[in-house]
Amino acid sequence: MANYSFTYEVAEQLRAYVYRLIDPRNGETFYVGKGRGNRVFQHALEANIPDDQKSDIMGPKLDLIREIQCVGHEVKYVIHRHGMNDETAFQVEAALIDAYPMLRNAVRGHDASACGMATVEELLQRYNLPPLVLGKEHKLLAITINKLLGRRDQKVILDLIRYCWPLSRKRAQTVDYVLAVDRGVVVGAFKPLSWGPARAADFPDISGVVDETHRLAFQCERAPQDVWDLYVGALGKRISPRDLPPARQACRYINC
Repeated sequence: MANYSFTYEVAEQLRAYVYRLIDPRNGETFYVGKGRGNRVFQHALEANIPDDQKSDIMGPKLDLIREIQCVGHEVKYVIHRHGMNDETAFQVEAALIDAYPMLRNAVRGHDASACGMATVEELLQRYNLPPLVLGKEHKLLAITINKLLGRRDQKVILDLIRYCWPLSRKRAQTVDYVLAVDRGVVVGAFKPLSWGPARAADFPDISGVVDETHRLAFQCERAPQDVWDLYVGALGKRISPRDLPPARQACRYINC
């Protein structure tokens, strides 16, 4: 494995940067990230940690890096834009993530749920939706499911929301309802029935999932109609950035 690194002097000149990881076998970008210093090179190092230490961090990105390395190739690195402050770099990263739909990124970029890629029709619909008014009556877990890509198919929403998330089981079990959020709009509300390690065999009706037992999944049912009307309504409700500030985490608690 090639041992790339930036010197301190080079890192100081680069400041915050946005980078792409490229599969040399086909030239395709498979990951976009924001970093400083030698962050761009850390993924290849993480992919080579011992098997008994990898369960908590291995994912599609690192699996692909290992695959590339196993056939004798090295990941290609591109610094897409540099010399920025962190806030600007986050915005560039988010725009690039939107531009490469087949990425192995676990989450979309900074502010993506509220300000990311959308058609004009989607924007007109979103900002004409009623705002969500949050009270204190329920403990909520809001999960951003940006893989939804604008669809409103209730089975798609249900499958995406249930499986699987980096959560504490103890805290997750305190939640009354889970809200599905797509780019700043609440599109579903569900009552968890049970939480447990993410095992594909426990969710036979969801296609394409694999065991990720270091994460949680949950069985659930649609929230009662009065709760659904409160949080979702007929077409969804806009959630204010004040109530759910933009963040890189997909899962966030409200009133918990």
